[in-house]
Amino acid sequence: MTDDPSDDRLQQFLEQLRAESGRGGPGSGLGRFARTARGAVGIAANLWRMRGRPELDERGQLKIEHLAARLGELKGIPMKVGQILGFLEVDLPPEMQRILALLQTQSPAMPFSTVQQVIREELGDRSEAMLAGVEEIPISIASIGQVHRARLPGGEQVAVKVRHPGIEEAIRSDFRGAVAGTAFAKLIVPGAGSMARDFVKEAEARFLEECDYLLEADRQRLFGRLFADHPVVVVPRVLDDWCGRRVLTTVWEEGRDFDTFAGSASQSERDRAGLALFDVYVGTLYRHSLFHADPHPGNYRFREDGRVVVFDYGCVRCFEPSDVVAFVDLAESVRSGDEAQMRLALGALGAAPPKNARAFARIRKLLEGFFGPMLKPGAHRIDGRVALDARQLAGDKLAVARMRLPGKLLFLFRIRFGLYSVLARLGSVCDWSAVEMEYAAAARSRSRSSPSG
Repeated sequence: MTDDPSDDRLQQFLEQLRAESGRGGPGSGLGRFARTARGAVGIAANLWRMRGRPELDERGQLKIEHLAARLGELKGIPMKVGQILGFLEVDLPPEMQRILALLQTQSPAMPFSTVQQVIREELGDRSEAMLAGVEEIPISIASIGQVHRARLPGGEQVAVKVRHPGIEEAIRSDFRGAVAGTAFAKLIVPGAGSMARDFVKEAEARFLEECDYLLEADRQRLFGRLFADHPVVVVPRVLDDWCGRRVLTTVWEEGRDFDTFAGSASQSERDRAGLALFDVYVGTLYRHSLFHADPHPGNYRFREDGRVVVFDYGCVRCFEPSDVVAFVDLAESVRSGDEAQMRLALGALGAAPPKNARAFARIRKLLEGFFGPMLKPGAHRIDGRVALDARQLAGDKLAVARMRLPGKLLFLFRIRFGLYSVLARLGSVCDWSAVEMEYAAAARSRSRSSPSG
């Protein structure tokens, strides 16, 4: 227990959240549709009602706790929305964000008997050898699955991620109704509702991919190869013999969680970690046309040797090299203020920038926000705050709608709303502009040297 009553209450709610195990799972069909719709309405209503408030009263706290519990029980997309709101630098009461932040690693768990059943079905003859060393209490409970610590027969410590039963059908159910998918798209990109079909199709494909742990294992091995010689980034090794479509086993990695590290690390440690994360998300896009699209604080551990462990490779988007070059062109045009080049780059990405000068001025302002830290020269901290101004969002919505962004760009916007917030909370200082331009130069060089370049 701590001396701070709010910390005590948060701990009590965390215990309550974890204790609500086995209440029927995420569900599907009309029942889930109704619960998801109520969750989406609850998010929207509370987001606007609470903005600008310095703190929650008792009634408000109870409402947010109830909403977080509901999102955690639903898993899937509703829980992901709660996770995002839990770490964005938005103008909301800190206690509201602290409650929602629990969803990054905690929610009602599936019963251990269900975990055992899934492992037996996926691993067959090898299952009993694994189950003999699996700890019953999960260490993390996420939107798609939960993680248990285990010891393999040879003594190796591992992390075993087991998919929630019914989660794939629950996600399909959400997208049949499109309520959660559209809400998610709107949260990521102002005005996405007007382009909902393409955005929801993209989001559905990515979220369903997260349900396939064999695919995630492939991607994690790929990132492991790409970062094998990196001085800071650690990608946990996948243990192929202990994986299945619903079970993913990797080497156990110790380390401090995000908040503990951010609250205790020196400035040089935070700078080093921030630059490493920038390399994982932005550098990988420019160098390898790959985008790890899930930058949230629950996906990291910070080792005592100064290295950063990056987990969760379920949501990874592959782009065509031509898309990356167009993205480089867009970044450079925004930095230089070249409107004609900006229009050409947007067109190359599949967007249709508005001809109306006033509408394009809003697009330009949005792009300046999107690339914000990369436009300012010199070493500086990132401001990750997201302003929730109703009048501005209404104008932005119309401007974005006119641009008709293709769905493939949906998750790129999580750089702005995800990575920037993470780096802001870390307080990392770097010349982000210089690093990004270095990545861009390498991308251009690779494009010129490729056979199709």
